[in-house]
Amino acid sequence: MTNIVTLKGRTRDLGGFNVLRVLPAAQRQAVGPFLFFDHFGPMDVAPGVVHDVRPHPHIGLSTVSSLFEGAILHRDCLGSVQQIEPGAINWMTAGRGIVHSERTPPELVSQARRMHGLQLWAALPRAHEETEPAFAHTPASEIPSLTRGGASVRVLIGRAWGAESPVATPAETLYLDIALAAGGALSIPPLAAERGLYGVDQAYQIDGTTVEPHVLSVLESGTTIQLRAEAPTRLVLIGGAPLDGHRYIWWNFVSTRKERILEAAEQWMQQQMPRIPDETEWIPLPEQPFS
Repeated sequence: MTNIVTLKGRTRDLGGFNVLRVLPAAQRQAVGPFLFFDHFGPMDVAPGVVHDVRPHPHIGLSTVSSLFEGAILHRDCLGSVQQIEPGAINWMTAGRGIVHSERTPPELVSQARRMHGLQLWAALPRAHEETEPAFAHTPASEIPSLTRGGASVRVLIGRAWGAESPVATPAETLYLDIALAAGGALSIPPLAAERGLYGVDQAYQIDGTTVEPHVLSVLESGTTIQLRAEAPTRLVLIGGAPLDGHRYIWWNFVSTRKERILEAAEQWMQQQMPRIPDETEWIPLPEQPFS
């Protein structure tokens, strides 16, 4: 496991529930285009309890939402209303600015349920930072899957072993959902220029070395690694082409320019960004200023 950088997640309170944040990290800002990685759950939610995320803005990035369990209702200022369920991919392009909310579907509020999933941000290439905002949903039924060695692989985004996801991206992007059977093995070639492997639930081995779950292992470029697992194990592989330059990140904003983030913050504070139909709440700017 030489030349593999391991990034441990940090717990963050998002107002009533915790997430494990793996990116950005002190050792590394991004893996491929991905510069934000939150793992939430698994958590049991009692009837009547909601963990809604009220309307908030983004610029300069795409949010990538996927679930293992549960459901989330997405709404945005473009008029999109989409329930995301396990196995599907929501790809929302913020570009020059978008506002969205993520809430519990109304029909589930009164039910006991489990929530478990990942939310990632992919920085937009410099040439696309101010593109028009957009939203795309790809249901689980359209995500290609394959069996390779002792693993089942779903190609959420990008290409792997001859399968290609229908999710369109502005730069080379890779996102795989891997299920290793007990005693299973999988050889992973250099499917992208940059790659990071994250164990969702169980320990596993890379080239014979045990890796605990909830750690992002940034793999050496150009290498082939061997995965093994003693118990059934779920992992995700993320990556793609390296970012075309450093990104500034503050709150929900990403940009190659500090002044653009200040501009977006002022627009949100003055409530000059588009509103979401049928939404009246909003999340105010953090007290800590960006400078």
